[in-house]
Amino acid sequence: MGNCVWLLCRNDGMFFTSPPEELDAYYPVRPECQADVPKTRFKARVGKTLSPRRWNAAFSEDGHLEIGGVLRRIQRGGIHPAIKGAVWEFLLGCFDPNSTYDERNSVRERRRQQYAEWKAVCQKMVPTIGSGKYITMPIISNDSVPLQEADGECDGTMSISAPLDQKEIQWKVALPQIGLDVVRTDRTLVYFQNETNLARLWDVLSIYAWVDDDIGYVQGMNDICSPMVILLENEADAFWCFERAMRRLRDNFKCTASSMGVQSQLSTLGQIIQAIDPKLHQHLEELDGGEYLFAIRMLMVLFRREFSFVDSMYLWEVMWAMEYNPNIYSSYEEASNLNENAEAKLNRKLLKQYGKFERKNLETGWNDNRRALAVFVAASVLEKKNKQLLNNAQGLDDVVQIVGEITGNLDAKKALKEALKIHKKYLKAKKS
Repeated sequence: MGNCVWLLCRNDGMFFTSPPEELDAYYPVRPECQADVPKTRFKARVGKTLSPRRWNAAFSEDGHLEIGGVLRRIQRGGIHPAIKGAVWEFLLGCFDPNSTYDERNSVRERRRQQYAEWKAVCQKMVPTIGSGKYITMPIISNDSVPLQEADGECDGTMSISAPLDQKEIQWKVALPQIGLDVVRTDRTLVYFQNETNLARLWDVLSIYAWVDDDIGYVQGMNDICSPMVILLENEADAFWCFERAMRRLRDNFKCTASSMGVQSQLSTLGQIIQAIDPKLHQHLEELDGGEYLFAIRMLMVLFRREFSFVDSMYLWEVMWAMEYNPNIYSSYEEASNLNENAEAKLNRKLLKQYGKFERKNLETGWNDNRRALAVFVAASVLEKKNKQLLNNAQGLDDVVQIVGEITGNLDAKKALKEALKIHKKYLKAKKS
């Protein structure tokens, strides 16, 4: 990967305008899959994309990060692949930009130790964890009857020495589903042709499923976790990056017998369309699409299927930069609320350390966490298809087909630009 940096940088560290093919070299696609993947539209650009040189220059001598300038650069042009993982750790709240190098090293070591302890617990229950292999076949039934050894070897004479608690049963039942989803994750990438890399993804997801008592594992988490495993070489670091991403997304994965967590965002999407485009909203309601269930996939996995791998990561990092709140790290560590003392933040003139989207919300006093930027991106997609939906959709199947046509045909930068316009229009409509 390191050799690719020289393709994109001058001697002074600045970028040439880089063709998408060169960026794709960081995440090579299997030759036989080239025709099946969406075209990459993102390009690294001089003076816009956050470069390794600009990133390194943003730190003080002892390691404090000038986050405001970093956010502005990301919002203009994304992040260079060579530093993407490191920057994501800050955007997702793994580290405090006001911390020093030494303080972050201490936090990192503490987290790696915590992950090692969780992994050891899981490994004791299922030896396949950490072995470089993964499970795709059931090892236990829902009523705790073992179906094969935890290392994958079948044995019809198995017995359990002690009763399993419900948490362990549910976890072991989930492991083969995680394995099946892992095998299907980003299959077009050369990276996941390697069984060891598939096993790393399975390990991270399996351990997260054990740690998160409330949600465990839900299909779609594999699509969120995959980029972290690719970007961060250390498995524990990848886990914590994923864990922080899930803090933003976990409500979408909460499911009960009667509801899906993502329904709150779908409801918000309906409110947005009703406010900015009542004609389209009415038409969708008449077609039985008023619950906006056709947009589930977009919001659940943050448009992973709608864009190329490179473009989806660009979309994520720009959204995270725009939504950035400088108190995100402390809110996670201290379980406080990001929206507390908003007025104090404004009075302290810290707005430049906030992302563009979050800053606008603070300025208007709007702090509904369900209205994430992703919902406005989804609204921009529907607005892009406005005429087709109004003129050609005669039923819900037509809506699904028309919305599905966006796959591989969306420009992430334009979608974000339109999302911000819709956000502004929506806030104006709510005021009046």
